[in-house]
Amino acid sequence: MRAPDFLQSTQASYDAIAEAYAAEHPDSLAGRPLESALLMAFAELARASGGAAQAPVADIGSGPGYVAARLHGLGLPVFGIDVSPRMVALARRAHPELRFHVGSMTALDLPDGTLGGIVALYSTIHVPDDHLTGAFTEFRRVLRPGAPVLLGFQSGDEDGHLRLSERYGREISLDYYWRSPEAVADRLGEAGLDLYAQVLRAPQGEEKMPRAFLLARGPAPAPPGAFRPSGRG
Repeated sequence: MRAPDFLQSTQASYDAIAEAYAAEHPDSLAGRPLESALLMAFAELARASGGAAQAPVADIGSGPGYVAARLHGLGLPVFGIDVSPRMVALARRAHPELRFHVGSMTALDLPDGTLGGIVALYSTIHVPDDHLTGAFTEFRRVLRPGAPVLLGFQSGDEDGHLRLSERYGREISLDYYWRSPEAVADRLGEAGLDLYAQVLRAPQGEEKMPRAFLLARGPAPAPPGAFRPSGRG
């Protein structure tokens, strides 16, 4: 099946700028105490939902791999997924102790109910509105009951869209979407994920837009003895 156009252009664009991007952003969490605290909260929720057997968590849109490395440092079993093969190669080189795979959040090559959590920091910003709920539905499909999701994205007073045709001196075609926390929370709810916390941070340094962070969770497991439909007529 042919990948949607936005995935093809996102892959090609990040393949073109991967080296320059990774050199500029070897660890964008450095000096970001709020983001670091949210990752710690995510890790605690993942451990709480997993019980004694902690399922792996996925860093989706893993880029150069620094988020996955931070989660690994927090004691979570983690692997990364990115649409760009070149980004995956750079992440493997920078963090050889971790696994990174090429893949798309809109069609995850993972069995149902196998992940103990998902982090997607600044990767859903490339997903158009008409594909966003579908991506979150994929998140829910692969999550274990009650497992957490942490999203990070640019935000603003109104939702908007920008297409860049050049970055780092390379020709690209990369779409960016910024959305209010409420708009993204609504899409999470449509996908069956429950909002747990919402944080909005003011722009820092050279940032021009606020940063929004949402923590959500998959539906809690059914209590013992509860009716479970078989899916058959």
